[in-house]
Amino acid sequence: MTSDTATRAEHGRTEGDEPSPWQRRLRRFGYPGRPEADVRERLVPPYPEPGTRLWETFGFLPPVARRLARATGWGGPLVVALVAGLIRFWNLGSPNSVIFDETYYAKDAWALWKFGYEVNWPKDANDQILAGHTGVADTAAYVVHPPVGKWVIGIGEWLFGLDPFGWRFMVALLGTASVLMLCRIGRRLFRSTLLGCIAGALLAVDGLHYVMSRTALLDTVLMFFVLGAFGCVLVDRDRTRERLAAALPEDDEGTGLPDAAVGDRLRLGLRPWRLAAGLLLGLACATKWNGAVYLAAFGLMAVLWDVGSRRLAGARRPWRSVLRRDVPWAFASTVPVAIGVYVASWTGWFTKSGTYDESTGWQHSGYFRHWAETEGGQSPHGFLAGVLNPLRSLWHYEQEVWRFNTSLSSPHTYQSNPWSWLVQSRPVSYFYESPLPGHDGCPTDAADKCAREVLALGTPLLWWAACFALLYLLYRWALRRDWRAGAVLCGAAAGYLPWFLYQERTIFVFYAVVFVPFLCLAVAMMIGALLGPPGAPERRRVAGIVVAGTLVLLIAWNFIYFFPLYTGQAIPIDAWRNRMWLETWI
Repeated sequence: MTSDTATRAEHGRTEGDEPSPWQRRLRRFGYPGRPEADVRERLVPPYPEPGTRLWETFGFLPPVARRLARATGWGGPLVVALVAGLIRFWNLGSPNSVIFDETYYAKDAWALWKFGYEVNWPKDANDQILAGHTGVADTAAYVVHPPVGKWVIGIGEWLFGLDPFGWRFMVALLGTASVLMLCRIGRRLFRSTLLGCIAGALLAVDGLHYVMSRTALLDTVLMFFVLGAFGCVLVDRDRTRERLAAALPEDDEGTGLPDAAVGDRLRLGLRPWRLAAGLLLGLACATKWNGAVYLAAFGLMAVLWDVGSRRLAGARRPWRSVLRRDVPWAFASTVPVAIGVYVASWTGWFTKSGTYDESTGWQHSGYFRHWAETEGGQSPHGFLAGVLNPLRSLWHYEQEVWRFNTSLSSPHTYQSNPWSWLVQSRPVSYFYESPLPGHDGCPTDAADKCAREVLALGTPLLWWAACFALLYLLYRWALRRDWRAGAVLCGAAAGYLPWFLYQERTIFVFYAVVFVPFLCLAVAMMIGALLGPPGAPERRRVAGIVVAGTLVLLIAWNFIYFFPLYTGQAIPIDAWRNRMWLETWI
């Protein structure tokens, strides 16, 4: 089943089941109206039965072919994730250097696991680390990001040591796992294993996601938690609609009928997937603060989904029903959970209270850990002091971080405006050197010096195709009322649009890795439209397959072409220049 054949969004009708005036106006632009079908099937569209023709072509008997076809629901995503993992873990320790902002997060992660808080390092710390010396004093350092992402990076250092492979291991693992998640999310969203696997494969060959999956920065960790939360909200939508569908009455032919009592008054009970979403969004916020935007965006989206579900089930006042029966529990299972996770992520900072010396003050504790006692003015006494003073100190710390993050304007060579992100006009060079022939992988017969670079550049053809895909999804959402297009656009907008509020701030294109999975979903949905709906003429289907297949192959070729720039391989300088398609890439 292609993306055009999955269920459309539900819409209210006026008395007598006649289309409302706004629906009649939308039909001028191609809006098809509500499909007539079993309400239960519209609430929970079934997965199509997988075809067996491919397996039978290889000589398998029909029963075996059916089992193999059903196994593709997990088998296909696992194969895509395996390929993604192989290329991400290949030569992961190269370059054997501290590249770009690894100089902050790799060392902060090591300090968190050693002391419970970040510390200052000597100026030559990078050279000492690469030489195998990891000793450091425990004087507290001022940092501007919460600790979860660094705790995650530190797991790899705890397992493999403080070296490039160790601090990149967990990021590569989460990058690989995100490919598997996207395959399954795409399958659930589009009711198509093929389109789900295409979305995951596109993520696997996106250069920005690939480079960020091999670099110890926080943004890939943030992307993983955000994508996981999106998947949880999506599963919660299906589970909720299943409960509504099961409670509906049916006619003599077994067709599900809308019922006001069910739509308005059914209690949906415990929703564990929404709790899981709150947990993951809390971890996202505790990695980087822009995770809070997704907390708001996904919360609003989930409420709108609840309204649509109850309306389709027959609710006469779906908004009132959702506000009374769903919103309070939705809020309780996300916002307080996320806040609790965020505060808990500072456990190391809380527990390392340090020691007090009259001559030097507080020692062996996190930065600002004792601000409430030393600079915070009048403070409570006794038991309340032990509880409130750390929280007051943390609040002061967060205020200082907010001022820093919103006012950072120091010029940087690779900073870029968010207007340019979708066309990838200004990538970030994480590492560059020019080895001579016979050194660091440069061929001995090279006519000139070589170039080794790690360039955080999204696969250009994928990103340029995504620009058209986003326009297509806007059409699907605005005029065809396609909820899937709205969900993908929500994920992309939450990661992209807020940066336009800070155009004077020093920002970089690699922040966009958070919404790369949603761009891949957008392209996959566009590919589904290119493939055409079932029942289309054979010539139309063949043409769609050729066009869609060509697009996917060109994107894969584009990734392979730029692969040396993603991995820091030494290539002749002329070959490097040939890959500088835009002057702004240099």
